[in-house]
Amino acid sequence: MTISCPHCQFAREIDEAKIPDRPIRVTCPRCKESFPFSKGEFVFEIAEIPAASPQSVVLAPPAAVSATDLAKAGFWIRVVAAVIDSFAAGAIQMTFAALLGVVIGLTNGGDAEAQSGLAIVAGFFSIVIGVAYYVFFTGYCGQTPGKMALRIKVIRTDGSDMDYGRALLRETLGKFVSTILLGIGYLMVAFDPQKQGLHDKIADTYVIKL
Repeated sequence: MTISCPHCQFAREIDEAKIPDRPIRVTCPRCKESFPFSKGEFVFEIAEIPAASPQSVVLAPPAAVSATDLAKAGFWIRVVAAVIDSFAAGAIQMTFAALLGVVIGLTNGGDAEAQSGLAIVAGFFSIVIGVAYYVFFTGYCGQTPGKMALRIKVIRTDGSDMDYGRALLRETLGKFVSTILLGIGYLMVAFDPQKQGLHDKIADTYVIKL
């Protein structure tokens, strides 16, 4: 006899001789929904069954998926995400530079030395803001705004989420090394079996598709 759960349609062949005579309430092991049971119906995890009743069927949980088996983000989708992030980070940097210019202009007028100092300070903070942008978003949730838009995410190679320490390593030392090697560290994404750039390998990270 084939018995089906009315909620999720999970079905299994059951020996009719094992079906109890009295009505009881049972629970489907797949969807966990309960429903009345009577002769001619059977589900696999039975409540209030006498000791002589047959054992319930226990389903094994699905096997865990390894991070190496997850779909990885390729080179071009990561390039598009990087372009979006460059515009977003650039907008923040320009806003800060404009505000800094207004403050120095109000306090020092047109002083040439002050203008020179402004350029140095603005350049320094532009770098800091750019790094902070990537470290914050990557450490917070594994996704910069660009990655959110493209539905990709940075994770650890063991499948765990990113933290700020790992994000700092990836976005500073990792990307510095990828950049000084004439960008080869970034191009590795196009050829690596796991779509890892050199900065990903340094920080033990993957970029996956969601």
